[in-house]
Amino acid sequence: MAHHVAKTAYAALTDRLNRFPQGAPPSEMLYRILSLLFSEKEAELVSQLPIRPFTAEKAARIWKRPLSETRLILERLADRALLLDMESGGTTRYVLPPPMAGFFEFTLMRTTGEIDQKVLSELFYEYMNVEEDFIKSLFTEGETQIGRVFVNEKALPVDRTLHVLDYERASEVIRTAKYRAVGVCYCRHKMHHMDRACSAPMDICMTFNNCADSLERHGFARKVDVSECLDLLDQACENNLVQFGENVREGVSFICNCCSCCCEAMIAARRFGMLNPVHTTNFLPEFHEEQCNGCGHCVQVCPVEAVALVSANDPRHPKKKKAVLREEICLGCGLCVRSCSKDAVTLVPRKERVITPVDSTHRVVMMAIERGKLQHLIFDNQALTSHRAMAAILGVILKLPPVKQAIASRQFKSRYLEALIQKTRN
Repeated sequence: MAHHVAKTAYAALTDRLNRFPQGAPPSEMLYRILSLLFSEKEAELVSQLPIRPFTAEKAARIWKRPLSETRLILERLADRALLLDMESGGTTRYVLPPPMAGFFEFTLMRTTGEIDQKVLSELFYEYMNVEEDFIKSLFTEGETQIGRVFVNEKALPVDRTLHVLDYERASEVIRTAKYRAVGVCYCRHKMHHMDRACSAPMDICMTFNNCADSLERHGFARKVDVSECLDLLDQACENNLVQFGENVREGVSFICNCCSCCCEAMIAARRFGMLNPVHTTNFLPEFHEEQCNGCGHCVQVCPVEAVALVSANDPRHPKKKKAVLREEICLGCGLCVRSCSKDAVTLVPRKERVITPVDSTHRVVMMAIERGKLQHLIFDNQALTSHRAMAAILGVILKLPPVKQAIASRQFKSRYLEALIQKTRN
């Protein structure tokens, strides 16, 4: 009976996680992961929390517990990075982050030993790299994904730098962030416990703004200034790591420096490349056959196997090779450009610019519409009591193309929303 009750608590938590666009398909492996991270009582309580940020007073009303007791529970969860706490105007708000990018990663960003991280890493590996349902749902559902690639700025020719917008530059994210912190790479740390980690730097993954502030206060990341963060970015580029960050233009919360062998985003890009699991940069490499000597350095460095060597069809040199590109799976990161000693590769703008959501609200609403989960945002009990939250959601919907508006309206099932949409068209 006790086992059934525990399973019910973790099933309820799983259901709560799946109300967010970035969910977590239920499985025995997921229950085992959640049981390591949350006690049975914590799972029951967290399953009742709103999707949008909430105060301790709000949680106390939901849980029907005294405010002092509620605050202690919330603080304990935040101290383990299972919740993020954000200070604004003298008020602390909490939010349950999605599993990824979220508390799955955070649990392996601190190495102080509260959890058996080897066991947790093995469970993560099984859930993500063997079962695959989680990674497929995370990276292949819908058109709007959680992450995008930043172009390697040093790979751009001087005459192209004017075409790079500020939000496309990792360096600009670093310079303009309110808070900056650096933590252990979740992916390489996980693979370290699996005896499969590469030699790429591990203490190099970056968080920004409110997320960085919370993780730094609770010991999951260390605070860095602009200069050190830019130095780490240079180090990442020198190690041929891809900058993969939150798919927003404003208020970016993370930039991971990804290797091709350990990092979930790069692995997903190779497995499901044709489904566009990662948003690309606005650039593509262009190969100049007359300068290419077929050395293969670009092939070796490409994180998603978008470059290959084929015969150069040179009758005078029958063994000569040349590099060719599979544009449909290329990330546009620019690593191939920096690896070429013959200046045979340059970055050129894509024919069509990649659309990046303005901010996290825009991205989450788009993901929710595409995944059939908009109703969870609209009828989230925080949104019902917050005009600002509702206004932000509706503001995004009203700026969408008609097709997306129609989908949103069907999911919302509201004459009020239909009337608003009609008004914006007139």
